[in-house]
Amino acid sequence: MVKDGEYVAIFNSIHRVMKAEKLLKEKRFPMLLIPAPRALTSDCGLAIRYAEAERGAVEGALAEADLLPEETYVKQGEAYVRVSG
Repeated sequence: MVKDGEYVAIFNSIHRVMKAEKLLKEKRFPMLLIPAPRALTSDCGLAIRYAEAERGAVEGALAEADLLPEETYVKQGEAYVRVSG
């Protein structure tokens, strides 16, 4: 589901993740709403996945809309490495 090098943004509520998804879709960023990986905890059970190439644009748009995720991880091999939050 999540490929090596992809980012996973975890939000603290279903409302925030849905708002973030709507915003990113409106801006036509390539991203996907996914079930939060089992290795990561999520109060709402959903996460947003995006590629490293889109990281700056995606996170910039979320910051501008005051929708930064609670935590962000990058997949490296079989592990998820926390990069923010």
